[in-house]
Amino acid sequence: MPASGTEEVFAAAKINLTLHVTGRRADGYHLLDSLVAFADVGDRLVLAPGDHLRVTGPFAKGVPTDDRNLIRRALTLVGQPRAVTLDKQLPHPAGIGGGSADAAAALRGVGADPGVAQLLTLGADLPVCTLGRAAHMRGIGDRVAAVSMPKVHAVLVNPGLAVPTGAVFAGLASPDNMGHGDLPRWHDAEALIHWLRRQRNDLENPAMAVAPGIDEVRTALHQTDAGVVRMSGSGATCFGLYPTQAAAARAARHLARPGWWVRATRLS
Repeated sequence: MPASGTEEVFAAAKINLTLHVTGRRADGYHLLDSLVAFADVGDRLVLAPGDHLRVTGPFAKGVPTDDRNLIRRALTLVGQPRAVTLDKQLPHPAGIGGGSADAAAALRGVGADPGVAQLLTLGADLPVCTLGRAAHMRGIGDRVAAVSMPKVHAVLVNPGLAVPTGAVFAGLASPDNMGHGDLPRWHDAEALIHWLRRQRNDLENPAMAVAPGIDEVRTALHQTDAGVVRMSGSGATCFGLYPTQAAAARAARHLARPGWWVRATRLS
């Protein structure tokens, strides 16, 4: 940390552009094949000497401030407690890795780099959120490789629905599905969008069974002529991809609804 004793870090929203469930281990952990990108919207953390957590921002309600919080668990894991002020700008739980991104940002803030095995004790998204850039995530989240991905404009929409992750995975028709395997090289955003149209999120249908309102979001996104519409993670946040920043901004204005969190962003 700098001489002032404080550090500010950014926790970007994690977006699963694809999410193929390819198996289930005997211990119950699901195997995934996912292209992950990060948005330029997210939470902010200020770390200072001390050992407590304070949460502010529009989504502060419901965020635990005790040792259930992933930030505190991550800092305890590396033996570096801090006084943390979390500005919670991302809805939760939302399928965009908010808690994991916050914990990963806290680890960056104290300069800690624990191994994958330690990170997985906090959650499957911790390794990819610690990398913090476009990546191919496989296995139980333990196999993460950075990828070169063109920047693409997007709109994120969360309708404020509660979607329990356990119920979504329990609703999978089968845990054994085809993955996309090795990733191609995309020369531009158009090539990426074309490839993504042929991919999927295997958790979409079971999530919509739990929270039918997700389909309303997907329908609204399709009406904006998005190149790709998909749900991220286990929901309920969905995204649309667009060829230009102006197109994404127009779509965000069209999608504004009471109770919906809507953000135009750039993924990279």
